[in-house]
Amino acid sequence: MNTEETKKSSPQLNATAILAVLVFSAFIALFNETILNVALNILMEEMKVTGATIQWLVTGYMIVVAVMVPVTAFLIQTFEIKKLFLGAMSILLLGTIGAACSGTFVMLLISRMIQAMGTGMMIPIMMNTVLLVTPPKKRGSAMGICVCAIQLGPALGPTFSGLILQFLSWHALFIILIPVIVLAMVLGNRYLVNVAELTRPKIDIASIILSTLGVGGIIYGLSSFGGDGNMKIAMVIFVIGILSLIIFIRRQLILEEPMLEMRTFKYPVFSIGVVLVMLSMMTIFTMNVMLPMYLQGALLKATFISAIVLLPATLSNGVVTLISGRIYDKIGAKKLVPTGFFILVVSLFIMSRSTVDTSVLKIMLVYILVCIGVGCTMSTAQTHALGQLPKEAYPHGIAILNTLQQISAAIGSSLFISIMSASQLKALNSAASEPVAIATGFQSATFVMVLFVLAGLFLSITLIMEKKKL
Repeated sequence: MNTEETKKSSPQLNATAILAVLVFSAFIALFNETILNVALNILMEEMKVTGATIQWLVTGYMIVVAVMVPVTAFLIQTFEIKKLFLGAMSILLLGTIGAACSGTFVMLLISRMIQAMGTGMMIPIMMNTVLLVTPPKKRGSAMGICVCAIQLGPALGPTFSGLILQFLSWHALFIILIPVIVLAMVLGNRYLVNVAELTRPKIDIASIILSTLGVGGIIYGLSSFGGDGNMKIAMVIFVIGILSLIIFIRRQLILEEPMLEMRTFKYPVFSIGVVLVMLSMMTIFTMNVMLPMYLQGALLKATFISAIVLLPATLSNGVVTLISGRIYDKIGAKKLVPTGFFILVVSLFIMSRSTVDTSVLKIMLVYILVCIGVGCTMSTAQTHALGQLPKEAYPHGIAILNTLQQISAAIGSSLFISIMSASQLKALNSAASEPVAIATGFQSATFVMVLFVLAGLFLSITLIMEKKKL
């Protein structure tokens, strides 16, 4: 009798349903990250704010997401997965309703920050749970699906919103998402079960404050470099962020129950994998920003054409990410990661030769190659890195990887767009036309990116050598 009651009361673990619910929910959450990117000019006019002010809808979202990822590593060890999931999605729903009802910039910004809290929680919830419910032999495929959601969500946001804004107001972008989020919550309540062992570590308020100041300050500072804001303030905030992060790391090493276990870096393969993931993220995030600038400024193409050029590459990235996950399950990272970086080096070098006379078709095809390279490297390096850690370190490894991905996106956009702007200005001072100057800036920035990716290629070979030793 007791055995039968136990069977009835214990939740059934359906790994496929759990994976589907979490990936769908994370996709929706990350979709929100870029959904307003093509509406910024409309919002500037409607809300009568400057470009520097309206940019906070994007920068602020990125900062809050990055801050919430390491905090969630602690929450995963404290609360059951289903409760944490429903909490994250409830926060996302609240922010989405607030954004849909917003009539002022302040209300919209607050609503976006609330949305970002839910998004930042969903990424580690998804990845940690998937790692726990997926057998090691299928882990590459499962992580490929997760990374696909992480990449496709933000990539498809501008395309979807651009289509909606042709017919409806920006409020509709959020109204449409409300029933979708509710559906995800219903499915989560039905299928999710607690699979993580709860250690319930002590809350260290100082660590939360330091991580918030560190990650938030670094991303804000990097995002502000090369912008129209006050550079002195940005530099001060950036330095505060660096110092806070240093103190945070030192504090984690002396705490008995650290908020984020920094000792995961004692695993060499994990550390190398982190760098490779950062390089991949930096590449795709920055190219998604620079390419539209080049297409519209140098080739004089419309915004719609820019979106069309990016779309096939984005879809190719998603497909290759899924395929590379399956390949990883069969052959591991030995050949896949270096192959991906080799494709990146070659395709980015070709891209760095682009001029005002380069055809749109060539750009589209070469960028598809770039996204294929990223598809071979990002999820594979991430899966391989996390596979080196013991189970109890999964939340910490995931938090570190995803936080550094956000930071690498900020580094990439700040560094390479600054290089592009400086080279463009130099060309203008040499009497070049504006389209030629923009093309020159794009060439310079992309060539420097080639050097970064080349370093990634050599590092991926080191990863293989390290694996052979193990």
